[in-house]
Formats: sequence, structure tokens, C-alpha cells
Amino acid sequence: MRRKILTYLCCGVMLLSGISVFAEMDPPPPLNLPPDPQGLPIDGGLSYLLIAGVVYGVYAIRKKLTIDDL
Repeated sequence: MRRKILTYLCCGVMLLSGISVFAEMDPPPPLNLPPDPQGLPIDGGLSYLLIAGVVYGVYAIRKKLTIDDL
């Protein structure tokens, strides 16, 4: 029973939390601004993030295998 109440409470909070997302519209920008750049370059940070993910994945798999082998 307690789990069911907690589930309903969490669903209600999630449904009502979307209401707070609505906000006032920003005023239109001035007309004399230069155009926005046509995209951002993907620099070395993304490759470091991917390498770190692979290293952590290998570490986690090796740790799980050594614990299961004992």
C-alpha cells in the first residue's frame, strides 16, 4: 500500500512539475545585431569524454568479472 501511494505521489509531482516550465516570452532582439555563427566546432573535449567513457566501461567490466570469478 505504501509503495502504491509513493508511486501516485511521484507521478503527480512529475505531472505538475511541467507546469512551472512555461515562462514569459523574451522580447525580440534588436535588428542591428550580426547573424549567429553557423554552428560550433567539436573540439578535443568530446574525444576526451569518449575515451574516458571507454576506459571506465572496461574498468567496470573487469571489476565485475574479477568479483564473479572469486
